[in-house]
Amino acid sequence: MEWTYAVPMLILLGAMLAYVPVFMCLFFTSVICMLLFTDIPMLLLIQTIFRSMDNFALVVVLFFILCGNIMTAGTIVEKLIKFANVLVSWLPGGLGMAGVMACALFGAISGSTVATVVALGGFMIPALRENGYPDPYSIGVMTTSGNLGVIIPPSIGMILFSMISNCSLEALFLTGFVPGVLISVATCLYTYFLFKNNPDIIRQPIPGISQIWATFRECFWALMLPVVIFAGIYSGAFTANEAAVVACIYAFVVELFIHKSMKLSDAKRVVVNSAVTSATLLIIVAGASCFGRYLTIESIPAKITEAVTGSIHSPALFLLAINMILLVVGCLMDIISATLIIGPVCLPLLAAFGIDPIHFGLIMTVNLAIGYTTPPVGVSLYITGSIANRDILYVTRSVMPFLIIQISILFLMTYLPEVVLWLPRILGYEMGVHSVGGGM
Repeated sequence: MEWTYAVPMLILLGAMLAYVPVFMCLFFTSVICMLLFTDIPMLLLIQTIFRSMDNFALVVVLFFILCGNIMTAGTIVEKLIKFANVLVSWLPGGLGMAGVMACALFGAISGSTVATVVALGGFMIPALRENGYPDPYSIGVMTTSGNLGVIIPPSIGMILFSMISNCSLEALFLTGFVPGVLISVATCLYTYFLFKNNPDIIRQPIPGISQIWATFRECFWALMLPVVIFAGIYSGAFTANEAAVVACIYAFVVELFIHKSMKLSDAKRVVVNSAVTSATLLIIVAGASCFGRYLTIESIPAKITEAVTGSIHSPALFLLAINMILLVVGCLMDIISATLIIGPVCLPLLAAFGIDPIHFGLIMTVNLAIGYTTPPVGVSLYITGSIANRDILYVTRSVMPFLIIQISILFLMTYLPEVVLWLPRILGYEMGVHSVGGGM
């Protein structure tokens, strides 16, 4: 029986180390293990592939990808940066703070870390350099602030976790606001004290009320996009799936007819690019579903549950172990694959330790978001390294102070769950099993 544990991991890790695409790693591991250890026909995997992609919950992911691409192709991103800049650019380190705020605003629309880093990093890193900010800070802050794209809802990671756990997506979204705000505020405070007495940093004059009002009017339609999404969801006007479609239509209308930054010919290119990105995601979902089906057939999640509950008896120790595991997994695997593979394995463990699935979903999302900025697979490291023309070691050193901030907030919300769960509770969403508040 031990071979059914060892062989899948050896094949999967070996294929990843050989730089085989993730979806192929997952699919080939599933096929080989099914042939070696079961008598079940391969037709089952074909059925699993079609069933995994024929899931209405994936619609929201695909449309938020499209929405993010529309914003990147048009001027909504520039408007968000401009508004954030006028609010804080007069403070010490104000331009860096503006970059953090812009990432938070963009993340509240796109749901993607990669989209946030690509859209804002290419604009903000050169701007920070031109205004006297040192390279390590400029690269570090824009690399790690992109994580807000997947922590602040709508989040692709949360959508996929909701799909596999049947948790309320709206409640899960609500938990993401608090850590997103805490990370933003902590990063801005770090920036303020870092540059408080630095005379080399160029600071803008304090804006007047008329300037702030003029900028707000110019950026109004861009700022209303996250308002439309969340007001619609939590007022009951439309579901999260419908919100993604509404967001796309709103962004198209704004860019085509109000900002006039896109033409109808550009719309075709944006849709095609979004379709390619969505297809990549769906292939990973299919591969992960096949791998998950093999694990289920061999009852591996149940055996892991039995082994863990037999050796770990404290919820606090369990959460510490989960955080350590997820931080390592995030170094090696993207959030989509990791959520679809690790999520089903961990979910049966939660009831045994009295952990709320929604709380766990947030913990998993933040852990895997941090993985975007940790080597060797951290995609954000390579994106900003390419933008700044720096190697991966330089970028890795640059992100360390900001990773310390994010990991500190991760452990805060892990062991003080009420910090993040109060918001869905006061809005009437019923939590599952109570988390580790006073049970430690």
